[in-house]
Amino acid sequence: MSNDDNRPVNGPDGTPEPYSDETGADSHVPAHRAAEPIADPGLPAHTWRPTDVDPKAERRAERQIAAMFIAAMVFSVLFVVAYFSFEVGDDWDTFAGMGASTLALGTTLGITLLLIGTGIIHLARKLMADVEIVEMRHPAASPPEDREATVEALNTGLDEAGIGRRPLVRNTMLGAVGLLGLPAVVVLRDLAPGNALDIGKLAHTIWEPGMRLVRDVVGTPILASEIEMGDLINAAPEAMFPSEENGYPELHGAEEQAEKAKGAIIIVRMDPDDIIPLEGREKWTVDGIICYSKICTHVGCPISLYERTTHHVLCPCHQSTFDLADHAKVVFGPAARPLPQLPLAVDDEGYLVAQSDFTEPIGASYWEREKQ
Repeated sequence: MSNDDNRPVNGPDGTPEPYSDETGADSHVPAHRAAEPIADPGLPAHTWRPTDVDPKAERRAERQIAAMFIAAMVFSVLFVVAYFSFEVGDDWDTFAGMGASTLALGTTLGITLLLIGTGIIHLARKLMADVEIVEMRHPAASPPEDREATVEALNTGLDEAGIGRRPLVRNTMLGAVGLLGLPAVVVLRDLAPGNALDIGKLAHTIWEPGMRLVRDVVGTPILASEIEMGDLINAAPEAMFPSEENGYPELHGAEEQAEKAKGAIIIVRMDPDDIIPLEGREKWTVDGIICYSKICTHVGCPISLYERTTHHVLCPCHQSTFDLADHAKVVFGPAARPLPQLPLAVDDEGYLVAQSDFTEPIGASYWEREKQ
């Protein structure tokens, strides 16, 4: 056998070969050897750039980079202008056969990102220091002097980048990156199209006095006499199924989806003696038939997991549990308020109808809102 310096470990007779330590005495323990530094790879001499030796070239490069950042700010503003200027939807503006809004937004945002990226590249290539640096490997646990050296190197890098002594480049770069947030904020507006940002609409639904309750999906009206004890029915407003007979206007797109989500209800029938109505709600039920919003008041999940023996309904998302017999109060889970109740009546044909809209906001609680 041999060790890492190609000397035999054992002699011909199997006995260990001695090493010579630093004092010249024989030893069977190899002496510690300091690691040799990395050999010079033979890099060519550093070539100075024009901006390193010519102050005029340096200032010219600084102005070019700043111009890119300023142009990036201009195109960020143009993105916002284009967002509000061009029509979208069915009657969208066109340019060369393409949607003008899409084309303008893509072009302005693309040029903004291109200018910022190009400006940063030119800053690195023309103004930042380009001297080769070699870093020796060191143990994972850095001693204090290494940490101090790291901080010093970072400060040196910031100084060599010239950001501190080039306020024009620094300020325009920060401005370009900062204004880049404008397109992002504006685009987020599309999460609430149309007038959906009107939070006052959250307090009202499509329900109105005399509107029939209809079965979800199929849209057939519900006779009070057809509901059996213990039944739970998923239902919706009749206005979500417009026809020539009922005369309700047809809804489309986001408005239709919003009204459908807000107007969803559940109907259950229980023994009237089991119902504990709130004061003023004694006449909101019909022969033990009671109706609540289907939307959980925690984060807005649809609920319909019903336990008929306890009259409890469970939200599958976070296990909020409501007692439908006792004004849908919360008996378990994170929900902070009861399910809103829809006051019921029957029309001349015996179909269930709403006495009015919900008297409180439906859905997930927001801003600790109070009941209306």
